[in-house]
Amino acid sequence: MGSCDHNHSGESAENHENCGSLHHHGLTSAGQFDSVSDSRLLWSVLLNQFLTVAQVIAGIFSGSVALLSDAAHNFSDANSLLIAYIARRIARKEANQRYTFGYRRAELIGATINLTLLAVVGCYLVYEAIHRFFDPQPIIGWLMAVTAAIALVVDLGTAFLLWAMSKGSLNVRAAFIHNLVDAAGSIAVLIGAAAVIYLDWLWVDSFLTLLIATYILYQVWQMLPEATRILMEGAPANFHFEEMMTDLGGIDGVSGVHHVHLWELDESHRALEAHVVIQPTRFEDLETIKREIKSYLTGEHNIRHSTLEFEFAGTSDCHDSDGNLIHEGCS
Repeated sequence: MGSCDHNHSGESAENHENCGSLHHHGLTSAGQFDSVSDSRLLWSVLLNQFLTVAQVIAGIFSGSVALLSDAAHNFSDANSLLIAYIARRIARKEANQRYTFGYRRAELIGATINLTLLAVVGCYLVYEAIHRFFDPQPIIGWLMAVTAAIALVVDLGTAFLLWAMSKGSLNVRAAFIHNLVDAAGSIAVLIGAAAVIYLDWLWVDSFLTLLIATYILYQVWQMLPEATRILMEGAPANFHFEEMMTDLGGIDGVSGVHHVHLWELDESHRALEAHVVIQPTRFEDLETIKREIKSYLTGEHNIRHSTLEFEFAGTSDCHDSDGNLIHEGCS
């Protein structure tokens, strides 16, 4: 976010003086992966669209509904990758007077869409698996196996293209997991094709599909709440809020802290606003106290964007009657 954080001491003019009315904060993952070409995402989209077409053709000629279902799955993946690409492009736009924090949450919106698609695909696969236990479909095993082998190569190739970008972005990680699941699905189809060819065990395909669908839904269960929490401006996961408040109250010169709001701008940037109460006799130490608070927030909790409003003890009418630290009624 640069070296300049917003600091309110009761006067907005001071913020403009110190920081400027607008500045660029950085981006969720586009900033982290500027050195990685977006062409990787585009190639991933093209590979998955190619795979979709190949599976549709093979499914029609082989009579395999499983391949057609997998084609729909891969079409969903291609769309998810396209969303990831568009989200990264949008997230690079500069902050402006309408979006003063920039567009970094575009990736989180993309992640939510991706994970929702994963949930739909997972539920559909569960339905298909149960249906096929009771109504097995005739399949040309060799064509199923060849198509699954091609799908495995494409899935692994796409996962390789996304791997470098999956470490720091929830959105790209969702797309990356899409392709890992696809690769596992292709292996399952290969096993199912072998079972069809050599043992005539059509139920194996349904069983493996259930396993893959369970894994998909498990990933959604793990990741969707994270994306939702950030979009809802929730506090960082597993954050020790009470410990932070105790430490802030222990800083020399701080009489109290209230009206505290803590949230994440995206996966990499945390923000906090709070009212800090000091004694009138410590007026000359205000800047020292402020620097110590900000140093603590940055060093101990990685909170680099903090907005602090200072008040003198006994002079503020912005206190909670119930002693609650979190209050929405004051500005």
